[in-house]
Amino acid sequence: MASVLIVDAANVVGSVPDGWWRDRRGAAVRLRDLLAGRDGDEEIILVVEGAARGVESVPGVRVDPAPGSGDDRIVELVAAYAERGCVVVTADRELRERVRAYGAECVGPRAVRPVD
Repeated sequence: MASVLIVDAANVVGSVPDGWWRDRRGAAVRLRDLLAGRDGDEEIILVVEGAARGVESVPGVRVDPAPGSGDDRIVELVAAYAERGCVVVTADRELRERVRAYGAECVGPRAVRPVD
């Protein structure tokens, strides 16, 4: 079974100062669409929060709206999918520590969103 790629949408979107703060939902949609175009056999879960909660899933990317803290939801998902192997995309140091306790690997935002 393929591994699970869990993406911290707020952290990845916020990693590039491209005006995302003017349209948080639109920025999350662009990230979702970028992820949908990835090659690979991993399951992709994009965790959104706040203004981005209305973003819909598309083939290849399941959008998971966090009911509260996005970080807390990511930890819940990592715990649930730990047996499959998880890679978490975030630059958040505290979140990285929390998910590593469940055996997750962590990579930075550039792994999915290269800087132009």
